Amino acid sequence: MTTRISKLFLLFLFITASLLAYTQTEKKTITLEDIFKNRKFSSKAVSGIQSMKDGDHYCQLKKDSLNVYEYATGKLTRTIVTSKQLIPADDTVAISMSSFEFCEDETKMLFAEDEEPIYRRSSKADYYVYDLKTGKLFPLSKNGKQRLATFSPDGTKVAFVRDNNIFINDLSDCIQHPASCIETQITFDGKINEIINGATDWVYEEEFEFSKAFCWSPDGNTLAFYRFDERNVKEYQLTYYGDLYPEQYKYKYPKAGEDNSIVEVFFYDLKNKKTTQVDIGKETDIYIPRIKWTEDPKTLALYRMNRHQNKLELMLADAGSGITKVIYTEENKYYIEINDHCHFLKGNTQFLITSEKDGYRHIYLYDISGKLIHQITKGNWEVNDMIGVDEKKALIYYTSTESSPLEKDVYSIGLDGRDKVRLSANPGTNSAEFSRNFAWYIGRWSDINTPPYIAVYNSFGKEIRVLQDNAKLRGTMKDHQFSKARFFTFKTADGIDLNGWMVKPPDFDSTKKYPVLFTIYGGPGSQTVINSWGTVSSWNQLWAQHGIIVVSVDNRGTGGRGEEFKKSTYLQLGKYETMDQIEAAKYLGTLSYVDKNRIGMWGWSFGGYLTLSCLTKGVDYFSFGIAVAPVTNWKYYDNIYTERFMRTPRENNEGYESNSPVNHATELKGKLLLICGMSDDNVHPQNSYDMVTALVAANKSFESQFYPNSNHGIYTGKNTTFHLYNRMTDFILKNL
Repeated sequence: MTTRISKLFLLFLFITASLLAYTQTEKKTITLEDIFKNRKFSSKAVSGIQSMKDGDHYCQLKKDSLNVYEYATGKLTRTIVTSKQLIPADDTVAISMSSFEFCEDETKMLFAEDEEPIYRRSSKADYYVYDLKTGKLFPLSKNGKQRLATFSPDGTKVAFVRDNNIFINDLSDCIQHPASCIETQITFDGKINEIINGATDWVYEEEFEFSKAFCWSPDGNTLAFYRFDERNVKEYQLTYYGDLYPEQYKYKYPKAGEDNSIVEVFFYDLKNKKTTQVDIGKETDIYIPRIKWTEDPKTLALYRMNRHQNKLELMLADAGSGITKVIYTEENKYYIEINDHCHFLKGNTQFLITSEKDGYRHIYLYDISGKLIHQITKGNWEVNDMIGVDEKKALIYYTSTESSPLEKDVYSIGLDGRDKVRLSANPGTNSAEFSRNFAWYIGRWSDINTPPYIAVYNSFGKEIRVLQDNAKLRGTMKDHQFSKARFFTFKTADGIDLNGWMVKPPDFDSTKKYPVLFTIYGGPGSQTVINSWGTVSSWNQLWAQHGIIVVSVDNRGTGGRGEEFKKSTYLQLGKYETMDQIEAAKYLGTLSYVDKNRIGMWGWSFGGYLTLSCLTKGVDYFSFGIAVAPVTNWKYYDNIYTERFMRTPRENNEGYESNSPVNHATELKGKLLLICGMSDDNVHPQNSYDMVTALVAANKSFESQFYPNSNHGIYTGKNTTFHLYNRMTDFILKNL
């Protein structure tokens, strides 16, 4: 009997302990500290992988050493360099290894030390050269920080930009005698806020998405470079606080309808030290959004685009004379987007390019004279990216939305358009980074509820080995009651199907009514409704745990569904996007478990703009909103972006004025929190200040939060990010 009682007692203890553990697990909830300070829900990545020249090995930085591994086995084959080898002669501390570049034959390396950010894609640093043969480390230059340092193809020289001029450093003597490095200046008219050589102006960097404005010819004998004359571009001024007298920073920012930089392209011949201007035509109010050498070291390819961005020409320029000829022309009734999908095949007799000319972005093959050979991909779906071309096998690797606008898969296809093969197996978002010989690739996969799974694959799509599966994070998500996101589709009053996702509270009860929080972006070509990790943030999950349904909807103008859907907002940026978000709120209000009187919205940048538009034009459907770093009048935004979708204010004044939230401030009824960084070089705080002025004039109550010295990302300063999200959290809890 005693034994029986003991067994029952032990069983009781076991059940109690199990229930206690279960209860404790169930009670784990998400906190702001977990998200933004402890980074508890951040996925692990596999970063810093570079394919070696042989294609069967890759290098990766591991702690204090840069190592080489086999793709096939993961075996460590050698260590290239350690931090102990990267201590400058006049120092006792090693330079940073986080940013590095090899020369083509992998005998030298460039390292960037003490990087200083300039804008979104630009920085300057103290560059160091490390010679693997001799083991010597030496500074690239001692005359001030450099930008965009790049090896020549043969690794004997490095070109870089300093103080808006281009320099070339000959490494021949530096290796043996670092003090005798020969630094040759090839441009001399560079001046801040006037002339830029070899780097882009602000608007090219932001909207054409590149900052290095020079490139070496394949034989290393010629350097092609841009020159920006921005003297006629108007300045914008930002104020930085913290000292007795605030610092005023001025830079050139061309707003919609205003003057751009005059752009020119030049060749510099290293042998005869001669500079030749490229003939890009007499019209100066144009864009040159890309330059790229063909396989011929005497021939440079250039994109020339008109100001309206609806006519694109591909030109070839002779490096000796600068004479050009147009080999490809494309015109569009809306606009043409710029990408890096132009690829010249070996032999320089053919090239690949992508176009939306049939309504969806697809790959085309042309001969060098510009004659169409054939369209390679076809269908009512889009090519997202042209990853690479294996010319030995005559295969193109690319990603596309063929299975769904919400998905992205990796494919291969022949140059003849045949033998298409889907390499990625799992539904969701897939990408591939191929080795130099195209024998292997690093594949990344995730879906809306699953963090990234990263593995090595062979060229046929067979998984070889796992690099990161984020299993620990999946367990953490389960412990903290992450809700599953679900996709949905509804039809608007105009008969348009829109896609969305929804996250319900973990203890969702269909007999109850819940408030709804929209999280949106909605800008041209973007997508927030995709089957990918990060689409639903841990902050969204926090709201679900507070009993709020979180929703995102992709309005007209977003990507993945072809040209007509994406470009239907042309000349009326914000109009149809707002209508569609209002339609989404109406639809959700018909659901039995939604409290239609408690629907809110928040967004950043274009999402902030759309939030303001919905709170004014959709006052009967949105009860509150948070607008972070919003555009409030498209006249205030940069011209490359804005005119692409709206043309100039002089041509389309009605489109600008009718879609500016400033002009609808009197309609505001719901609660509003307006947030901006006061040193935002992208969406200027002027936008928020003018919105404040309009709201005050209309006698509207609202809340605001301004962050001194913070840019568009609002992360500059101690505790800024946490404070921002804590502020928004308090506002949402108070108003939903």
